[in-house]
Amino acid sequence: MAGPSQKLSTRAAYGDALVELGGKRKDIVVLDADLSGSTYTNKFAKAFPDRHFNVGVAEQNLVGMAAGFALSGLTPFASSFAMFLSGRAWEIVRNSVAYPGLNVKLVASHAGITVGEDGASHQCIEDIATMRAIPGMQVFVPADYEETKQIIHRVSATDSPCYVRCGRPNLPQLPHSKSYKFQEGKGEVLRAGGDVTIVACGVLVAEALAAAEILAKKDIDAAVINMASIKPIDEALLKRYAKKTGAILTAEEHNVMGGLGSAVCEVLSGSFPVPILRAGMQDTFGQSGTADALLDHYDLRGKGLAKMAQKVIKLKG
Repeated sequence: MAGPSQKLSTRAAYGDALVELGGKRKDIVVLDADLSGSTYTNKFAKAFPDRHFNVGVAEQNLVGMAAGFALSGLTPFASSFAMFLSGRAWEIVRNSVAYPGLNVKLVASHAGITVGEDGASHQCIEDIATMRAIPGMQVFVPADYEETKQIIHRVSATDSPCYVRCGRPNLPQLPHSKSYKFQEGKGEVLRAGGDVTIVACGVLVAEALAAAEILAKKDIDAAVINMASIKPIDEALLKRYAKKTGAILTAEEHNVMGGLGSAVCEVLSGSFPVPILRAGMQDTFGQSGTADALLDHYDLRGKGLAKMAQKVIKLKG
């Protein structure tokens, strides 16, 4: 259990959750593409070596093998970097996992620009878009250690194919309520507000909370929603806060095209249209640098989100 001030990565939570699951269930198997030290599936490999399979640098084969395990009645978790799992293996994911609706859990690590010094080639900012476009594929983006563990345990109990996006950096623990339990299709209100709603996922949830604190000093009451479930998304919650605040800012460590922002726009444009601005990568590739420097450079810190929130408030009719 992480402490309230302790920073841990979502990929570390994935590794720990796998070990917990492996001790309870013999049907859990884990596959990796020669990156178990980075995805932290090496924890499962150490505990249950007979149920861990390193397929080498062969992501298409990774997904194909996972599909085979699912057909045999097992529950496979297949892992690699987001760029490779959602990119190089995309066609296999579509045709061998999603099309037949197999019980395969795809868990990607090292997503977004916070991969840092690995540079643009490894900073996957398209994976939410490509995965949520696949029929029947669920997409989840946890924002801290505890939420990641909840998501991994939750998806292990379902029979649906899913994609879980984890990251490299250590993140602060969010102020979840003691009763918080992750559910597919449900968002979490971390902060109520009446002037603007910030809907964020992953790394940027903590930054959204920082933005709300900045706005509060300007007498602006911002709501913050942690939308870990991208697909299915919480349409009822989005509509309720669109009506309540009349302005929405989305925030994601992803291209603004096709990700969380697009999903929110799709929901509200047809039911309760309000001004919406999207913070994220503005249709540009990342670059090499530290995670902190890149978040600063692309104006994805609390200060930058607060400025965008003020802009969207001015767009209210």
